[in-house]
Amino acid sequence: MAKKTKIRTSLAFYDILIFAIVAFCLYWWYKGSGILSVTGAIYQSVIAFIFIFGARIIGNVYRQIWRYGGIQCYIRLLLCDAIGSFLYLIVERILPFAHIPFIQLVAFCSMNCLGTLALRMFYRYAYKFGSEDSLKGKLLRKALRIVTGSRVNTEPLDESQKIKIAIIGAGTVGISLADELLNNKHALYYPRCFIDVNKDKIGREIRGLSVFSEDEATLENLRQHQIQEVVFAVQSIDNKRRYELYDYYQKAGFGIKIYDYPAMDSPSKKRQLRSFSVEDLLFRKQKTVVDERTASYYSGKVILITGGGGSIGSELCRQVAKMNPKKLIIVDIYENCAYDIQQELKIAYAGKLDLSVEIVSITNKKGLGRVFATYHPDIVINAAAHKHVPLMEHNCIEAVENNIYGCLNVIELCEEYGASRFMMVSTDKAVNPTNVMGATKRMCEMIMQAYSTRGKVKCSATRFGNVLGSAGSVIPLFKRQIAAGGPVTITDKRIIRYFMTIPEASQLVLESGAMANNGEIFVLDMGKPVKILDLATNMINLSGVQGIEIVETGLRPGEKLYEELLVKKDELEKTDNDLIFVEKENPISMEELEDKLKVLYEATTNLDDEGVREALRKAVPTFVRPEDVNKNI
Repeated sequence: MAKKTKIRTSLAFYDILIFAIVAFCLYWWYKGSGILSVTGAIYQSVIAFIFIFGARIIGNVYRQIWRYGGIQCYIRLLLCDAIGSFLYLIVERILPFAHIPFIQLVAFCSMNCLGTLALRMFYRYAYKFGSEDSLKGKLLRKALRIVTGSRVNTEPLDESQKIKIAIIGAGTVGISLADELLNNKHALYYPRCFIDVNKDKIGREIRGLSVFSEDEATLENLRQHQIQEVVFAVQSIDNKRRYELYDYYQKAGFGIKIYDYPAMDSPSKKRQLRSFSVEDLLFRKQKTVVDERTASYYSGKVILITGGGGSIGSELCRQVAKMNPKKLIIVDIYENCAYDIQQELKIAYAGKLDLSVEIVSITNKKGLGRVFATYHPDIVINAAAHKHVPLMEHNCIEAVENNIYGCLNVIELCEEYGASRFMMVSTDKAVNPTNVMGATKRMCEMIMQAYSTRGKVKCSATRFGNVLGSAGSVIPLFKRQIAAGGPVTITDKRIIRYFMTIPEASQLVLESGAMANNGEIFVLDMGKPVKILDLATNMINLSGVQGIEIVETGLRPGEKLYEELLVKKDELEKTDNDLIFVEKENPISMEELEDKLKVLYEATTNLDDEGVREALRKAVPTFVRPEDVNKNI
């Protein structure tokens, strides 16, 4: 007989034994005001047995692993016994034999359920503490062997080899972590106490662990409890306070972990014990902003995303895939990136997502046209662009051809093949641009708005700032420099930037596109700006590495000290979403657009980067020299 079957059989046997003892006591030994014959007592016991044990079997009570059983296991047993007892009480009144008082019936059912619960609680207690090398442990192991009918492997929990932790947060998240670790004898971590601010919990015990206030959790007290690491397991905490606690415990020499959902580049959606990332400490918690109305807008439609293999484009693909599109087409010139997101989505949706990948540049209008002719997309999201500021300063022609002419190709093909919606991913650098990249994106916005006045396709653009973890962003660079032992380089200690997570930015792009009428430039509220010097300093502190120097290298070509504050709420129109605003801007005419494009075309055909830069200044009136902006800071 298999070991698990033997344990189930043993538990069922002891349940029957408890049932028999209670029946004897209440139906025969104690007769109360009712007088039952032997036959009557047997009748009562048989009927009760059929309904109570029948309910337990139907409710799969004996399929549960009680050594790990949580409150849900006990609730299931209580419900099954309640249903079985209720049916027994009804049937007992209907059948034609001697009845016993109602209170005696209730007492019988209650005592039987209580005995069954007590058996399981003892089983869990004995399994948990039977590993102790003491008289209590030996007695518990013997009791377990009697109850289960076999030797149960309770390998000693060598606590000395486990990492002792204090859990910050004695709420639902913290308690679930403690339960998970206490119930798993192979867990590497062992909880010793909680730290919380709730006065109703401080000074009490949860799961046998003391709950300390932040004042009581002194370094001396934690060391007395042999604490080696501190784990943050709290759902809501102010970022400033989180950082203060992190800094305090790290400087005291404790290891730091967080029990939370994984980093944004992980496919897992379950909470896990992991190291802190800089995003956990320095930035606001990302919000899930896509609602049912937005999801229904994309549902059942053919959606094409250019630049679908990039940082933003790939996340747009992930978000769209959740919305049940009729078909998703990923367009990218870089086959490796496109392949990665293709395989990720194939694995995630296991054939339930109609997905195609096309390798073509948006500057190749003929090749891109074949894609449009094949799929006839309903919605087109243009996320393909060159975005690296210094590189585009050095490659002006390529920036214009890819960003401007590529955008023009996409929007013209939307018109030609009857797409209903064109959405463009823009940037905060398009606001009063000081570099070629920002100027090309501003020109794309002007193209979008001009076409919104004459074509059938509805157009919109969405501006936002830096995204955490995107290709070329500063955080991965700082991480690499810190790992290499420094120095950490920043261009200027006065620089500030706005940041948002990739999923949050992508969701807001999709929501703004769904709410667009025609020709809007949507602006995302990026929150408070971050000083890059503070970011570098904090990342060095969080790394725990000493002696890393911060070196100022000077502003790069086209770089300004600050990005324009995107959300000037007195100048913008509000939307239903508090994070999305609409820029008030009048579109240029198609004739004016054609004149601007003609100037740019002539400059690019001469293959002169400086000439292209000057042509951009003529085409984009707000394009200014960075030194003119920075000198006033």
